This record gives sequence, structure tokens and C-alpha cells, in this order.
Amino acid sequence: MTGVDLIFKVAAIGILVAVLNQLLVRSGREDQAMLTTLAGLIVVLMMVIKQISNLFDTIKSVFEL
Repeated sequence: MTGVDLIFKVAAIGILVAVLNQLLVRSGREDQAMLTTLAGLIVVLMMVIKQISNLFDTIKSVFEL
């Protein structure tokens, strides 16, 4: 996954979560809106953590640690 793909995926998840959040808040379901936002945050963090892990593996292989 390239950097641009990651940026687009994070942006798409952010837009989707924002729309769902607004729909749920306006329908009076604030608790579900917060859970939706939290789930979106967790998904994005998992994607970023995977990329950071790949970065550390690359650094280890470059410096032969």
C-alpha cells in the first residue's frame, strides 16, 4: 500500500464516519454516534499501526539489526 492509497482510505473512512455521525446525532442516537466515531478511529489506528510496523521492519533490515 502506497502512501497515497493510505491517505485516500483514511479520508474515505473519515467522511463515512462523519456522515454517519451526523445522521445518528440528528436522529437522537448520540450514544451510537459516539460508538461509530470510536469504531472509525480504531479502524484508522489499526491501519496506521500496520504501516508503522512495516516502517520499523524496513529500518531493521536496512541497518541489519
